[in-house]
Amino acid sequence: MKSYADQPQEIRQLVEPDRVHRDVYLSPELFALEQQHLFANTWTFIAHASQLPQPGDYITLDIAGRSLLVIRQADASIRVLYNRCAHKGAKVAGEDCGNAGKFLRCPYHAWTYKLDGAPLAVPLKSGYEGTGLKQCESGRGMTALQHVEVYRDFVFVKLNDGGPDFKAYFGDALDAIDNMVDRSPTGQLQVEGGVLRNVIHCNWKMYLENINDTVHPVSTHESAVHAAQKVWTGQPEGSPKPMSMEQILPFGASYDFFDSMGGRVYANGHSLLGVNFSIHSGYEPPPDYVAAMVAAHGETRTREVLDHSPQNAVLFPSLAVKGSPLAIRVIRPLGVDRTLIEAWSFRAMGAPDLLFERALTYNRLVFSPMSVVAHDDAHLFETIQDGLRSPGNEWVSLHRGFDPAEIGQSTITTNGTNELLMRNQFRAWSHYMTLDMKEAS
Repeated sequence: MKSYADQPQEIRQLVEPDRVHRDVYLSPELFALEQQHLFANTWTFIAHASQLPQPGDYITLDIAGRSLLVIRQADASIRVLYNRCAHKGAKVAGEDCGNAGKFLRCPYHAWTYKLDGAPLAVPLKSGYEGTGLKQCESGRGMTALQHVEVYRDFVFVKLNDGGPDFKAYFGDALDAIDNMVDRSPTGQLQVEGGVLRNVIHCNWKMYLENINDTVHPVSTHESAVHAAQKVWTGQPEGSPKPMSMEQILPFGASYDFFDSMGGRVYANGHSLLGVNFSIHSGYEPPPDYVAAMVAAHGETRTREVLDHSPQNAVLFPSLAVKGSPLAIRVIRPLGVDRTLIEAWSFRAMGAPDLLFERALTYNRLVFSPMSVVAHDDAHLFETIQDGLRSPGNEWVSLHRGFDPAEIGQSTITTNGTNELLMRNQFRAWSHYMTLDMKEAS
C-alpha cells in the first residue's frame, strides 16, 4: 500500500470523476490523515443542547482522536473544551455525562477550573510563586475550541482554523435541520429514549455512501420485506397498519419508486435524498397536530414542513437527518475498519406522543444492532471491507448516472438512483483532506 503522508497530489488521485481507489477504505495511514485533516477542517456534529439542560451539565466524546468536553455555562451558553488538564494532561471529566457543579476539578492533582475552562485554583499555590506558570499555556487553563456553532440546538465544531465558516460550509443543507425542528409547534426538540449504538467493522465512508444508495434496498432487504409482507398478507383492505408495518413495508418499493424520489447535492459533500417523496411520505399527521402547527407556523410553513419528508439528508461528514420520523444517525469513525453508528430519537415539543413513538419504533426497527434491517447492511459492509483487500481491481465504481457536466457545479438536482450523491461526498473528501497540506515543491 502506498504512503500518502505529505502527498496531497497522491491523495487527490484516489478520487477520479466516476470512481475511487480502494485505499480510501483500506489504508490505515489515510485514516490517520483523515483524523488530522478531514475531520479537523470540516464541521462535525457533536451534541444536542437538550442533553445539557442545567448549568454544569456536560458530555464527553472523542472527535478525530481529540477528547472533548461539551458543557453548559452559567449564562446558558454552551462551551466546548479539550478534555485535558492544563497541568499533566489528565482528562478532567472521566464520565460520558454528568454535572460538574460550579467548577471543574481534575482528579489527578485537584487543579480546578471555571466552567469555561479558565484557571481557578491549584494546590500548594506558594510553590508556583516566582515561576513561569502564569505566563505559559499551563497557567491559562483548559483550552477552549474557537469554532463552535449552536444551530437550532444542534452543536457543531471545527477543530482547525482553516476552511469555511459554519454558514458557508453548510449553506442550504441546513434546511434539513429546519425541517426537523419545525415539526415541533414550539420549535424545540428533545433527545429522548436513549441512543442506539452499533459498531460495524467497516470503513465509515461505506456507511455514509449507503445512506444515499437507493438501489440496494430491493436486494439487500428483500428477506426482511418479504417476511413483513407475509405477516400482513390477508388483512382486510383499508385495515390500519401497525406502526412497524407502516415503516418497513415501503422498503419493498420498486427501482422506479426510488429513482423517482429524486436527489440533490450541495457543495462540500452535503446532499438531500427524496426531494419529491420518500418511504416516509405516507405517515399521516393527526388533525390536532396539524392544527397546532398551523397556529404556530402558519399554513404555508406547515405545508412546507409536513409535505416534505426526505429519505435522508447528509450533512457531511458526520450527520444524517430524517425529518420524519424525527431521527438522526451520527457517524463516529473509530479506525480504518471500525465505525460507531449512533441512532438518536427526538421528541418534538408540543407535538403528540405518536411522533415520538414513531421515532423510537423506526430506530429500533431499522438501526438497532438487533434490527431486521441493519444486520443486512452491516453484514455486507463487512464483506466489502474484506473483499476490497483481494488482488485485481483496485477501483470502486461510482459510474451510475455520471455526467462530465456535473464537475464543478455546487447544487444539482437529479434522479434518486444517481451515484452523484456519493461522488459528491468523495469530491469533498479529497478537498478537505488536502486543504491544509503543503504542496511538494
